[in-house]
Amino acid sequence: MHAGQLLQPVPGGIGRYEIEIMRRLPRFGVDAVAFASGDRPRSVPPRIPWIDLGRPGGSLRYELWHRFGRPQVRIEADLVHAPSLAVPPVGARPLVVTVHDLAFLRLPSTSTRHGIRFHTRGLTLARRHAGVVIVPSSFTARELAAYGFDDDRVAVVPFGVDPPTPRDPDEVDRAVARAGVKRPYVLTVGTVEPRKDIPTIVRAVDRLRASHPDLSLVVTGPKGWGEVAGLDRPFVHLIGAQPWFVLDALYRRADAFCLASLYEGFGLPVVEALARGVPTVATTGSALDEVLGGAGSQFPPGDIARCAEEIARVLEDPAFRTDRVRAGIARANDLTWERCTELHAEAYTRAVARSAS
Repeated sequence: MHAGQLLQPVPGGIGRYEIEIMRRLPRFGVDAVAFASGDRPRSVPPRIPWIDLGRPGGSLRYELWHRFGRPQVRIEADLVHAPSLAVPPVGARPLVVTVHDLAFLRLPSTSTRHGIRFHTRGLTLARRHAGVVIVPSSFTARELAAYGFDDDRVAVVPFGVDPPTPRDPDEVDRAVARAGVKRPYVLTVGTVEPRKDIPTIVRAVDRLRASHPDLSLVVTGPKGWGEVAGLDRPFVHLIGAQPWFVLDALYRRADAFCLASLYEGFGLPVVEALARGVPTVATTGSALDEVLGGAGSQFPPGDIARCAEEIARVLEDPAFRTDRVRAGIARANDLTWERCTELHAEAYTRAVARSAS
């Protein structure tokens, strides 16, 4: 598995995905070997071999892969998995590529020109060379079909969560307090970039403060590409990327979770919130419809009034809130990393068989 994302300062959701899959693959008869251009990161479990490809590293290597098909990855393996659109040349061996979403094509204004070029080249290589393309949702599978991918090469593999482990309530409260957060608050999680449309949540919470004057918005996640205006309000707390034990605590104490993304290929924070019994509000029109599965409230992208209405409902209607909490936990129980990894192992078997035929 190419694990270059784990060498980034903030590995993000793709890095989390890589780790969760690699650590579980041996349970399904697959030995994982991680490779990238750089020293082994601490996040890789010790039992997983790490191969440093050496120089060149980073974006230069990726450009060489995409533009010239070199240097070829010459690691002894039955197949190679590219868990993002940094697609390595692998020669005659089977290749599996994960395509998380097509936001760079559907919403080009939310990406850089370099990012669009890079991901478009990676998508072209995946279409040409991948025996199996893994996607996290049927929504993304339909997106790929529109761009010429054969249905029989696409495997829908929803991502997952680990069931929350019990934590001492006082310890959870201390973790939230150390982050500088006080209840009541609405939580949103993800890279701070235009595609997440955080300003819609800011304006919705601002409206709600007329009847809930102590309500705040907590935004956690790394800064991404592009400027996001309108976050400099006294009730908005930008706390950046947080260690998992803090993020887990923030989920557990949130009065509501909201994701206002203009487009998502999956939306892992939504499942993390559902699993922790947080009433969840998210946008319509992308994979979030499928991921929520009716267990959350939704509003059209950019609709500030509807966003405020849906958050208000989970804050003010105890019976509705209880129903959403139960439905959310039940939905999250269907989406586990264990099942996700099992489906990856099946996809690998398909890719090897396809290559041999």
